[in-house]
Amino acid sequence: MGLNSAQNEAVAHHDGPCMVLAGPGSGKTLTIAKRIEYLIQKHKVRPEEILVITFTKYASNEMKKRFLSVMGEQLPVTFGTFHGIYYGILKWACGIGQDNLLTDEERYQLLRQVIAESDKDGIRTEEEEKDYLKDLSTEIGRIKNDRLDIQTYESARFGKERFRTMYCDYEAAKKRWNKIDFEDMLLLCCQLFLKRPDILEKWQQKFRYILVDEFQDINQVQYDVVRMLAAPEDNLFVVGDDDQSIYGFRGARPGIMAEFKKDYPDARQVLLDVNYRSTSHIVNGALRVIGHNQKRFSKAVRSGRKPGETVHVQEVKDSVEEGRYVVEQIRKLNGQGIPYSQLAVLYRTGLDARALSESLMEYHIPFTMKEHMDNIYDHFIARDISSYFHLVLKEYDRRHFLQIANRPNRYIGRDSMSEEPVTYESLRRFYCDKDWMMNRIDQLEWDIKMMENKPPYLAIQYMRKSIGYDEFLKEYAAYRQIPGQELFQVLDEIQDLSRGYETIEGWFAHVEQYKRMLREQAKKNVDAGESVSLMTMHGSKGLEYDTVFIIQGNEGVVPYKKAKTEDEIEEERRLFYVAMTRAKRKLIISYVKEKNGKEANPSRFVNELFLTV
Repeated sequence: MGLNSAQNEAVAHHDGPCMVLAGPGSGKTLTIAKRIEYLIQKHKVRPEEILVITFTKYASNEMKKRFLSVMGEQLPVTFGTFHGIYYGILKWACGIGQDNLLTDEERYQLLRQVIAESDKDGIRTEEEEKDYLKDLSTEIGRIKNDRLDIQTYESARFGKERFRTMYCDYEAAKKRWNKIDFEDMLLLCCQLFLKRPDILEKWQQKFRYILVDEFQDINQVQYDVVRMLAAPEDNLFVVGDDDQSIYGFRGARPGIMAEFKKDYPDARQVLLDVNYRSTSHIVNGALRVIGHNQKRFSKAVRSGRKPGETVHVQEVKDSVEEGRYVVEQIRKLNGQGIPYSQLAVLYRTGLDARALSESLMEYHIPFTMKEHMDNIYDHFIARDISSYFHLVLKEYDRRHFLQIANRPNRYIGRDSMSEEPVTYESLRRFYCDKDWMMNRIDQLEWDIKMMENKPPYLAIQYMRKSIGYDEFLKEYAAYRQIPGQELFQVLDEIQDLSRGYETIEGWFAHVEQYKRMLREQAKKNVDAGESVSLMTMHGSKGLEYDTVFIIQGNEGVVPYKKAKTEDEIEEERRLFYVAMTRAKRKLIISYVKEKNGKEANPSRFVNELFLTV
């Protein structure tokens, strides 16, 4: 494949800084590989003086393969990730080895200890612990990635003083273990170069030409170190697309690309302006959406392909109907000769894919999920519903009473449920001298009786409104300082998925079948050529498919309901843009009119498809 004029301009850049704006499908990997070849053959740069930095090992290996195919021989150009390169420098300068690297398991072990010491209330459920640790780990990483001052940092999630204490305890424990974490590899390398200019100079002389791929994903500490490495010659060649900057939670900021122009005012800027992946209808639709972002480089991009099919937007009643619609389209496309491997379904969060995954299992369509999807029926809310339902079926196992006795609070003590089975009569015997408790037990029995003969959807509704489970969840969330809306999203989803089951027995059979099918799905090593790909929008970056479905294109889903500020909305729009541009030939976006029994609206991004900026 020959190069177009913009690619040739980028390839032929010699000395000094250069920023290449490379949108989806613009041939950036080939451009980088050809530039390395140009430096070696035209300018006689020694291969060992060239450093190519990527963000993942996979990308690094792909870049290495492409370069090998271009050159036809193996040359000592250095390819590596930010963490791999910086770790190598620390290993050489400080003697740090694998034994000093904190594993993910060890990191969470340390964080659990930190939480146990600072949180007197403790953490009661697996879900709480998982979310709490994830949030704490993310915020610790943000401090280091953005080079923030822990003494002045304000944590919205944990509070200023509490977070500072946990951060310092974590760092102290890490030091006692003689370990460094993932972010330390970057931060310590930065500190090393600032303290030891002699060491910095050695590495500057080693790597005289530096190329950075996916530059839009860079965080502050990575940028600071790579700038130091590139000095004083500043032969820094960065390739990226600010419109695809979607990792703000990792510290990546598209603003760093704008800073590059300020830091290097004389830098050459090249736009790879042809998208060879997607048809012009898809390219133009995606540009209409991303054009609503204010903080971006303006780009006139065109498709290198024919117009093709228009972007299709489908309105459906609810998640169940959406799942059936997507399955129907997948079957139709597969019947037309499109292999499953060329079909992908993208969504904002794993929760959005549950109804679809059930439909795919029901119709025996093979699929693989890039990210693990938790079984919603393992959530404590599902266990609460299940225990209520078991009592409705007069299955008086002690564990069912223990699960729901105080959800909502009825002041029923564990010691009153010591025998097996527990019955309403055994509870009355225990509390026979307390009339007020007798009334509570009578009410519990009455409520369970009222749920009899109701279909699961209405039984859950009675549980929520008449028994007071909604109020219990609100109090639970407030006491635990966790977002109540996330708990209600799980509850709404479980209730919504219960539609169509006439009996509680039928619902239990479905839950067991779903659990079994999910286990089987996890065990299957399905040939990638024989399965539909399901993944989050984040997980889709860098991939491409003949046909892409974007489901749950609703306001509050994408942009995600937590996105409040203009910067957050713009990142959500970039995420939607990334999802759209995975499609080569056909793009189908669906949205629901009703979500969890409430009216739902299409995403503003869907509406922007039809608006000219």
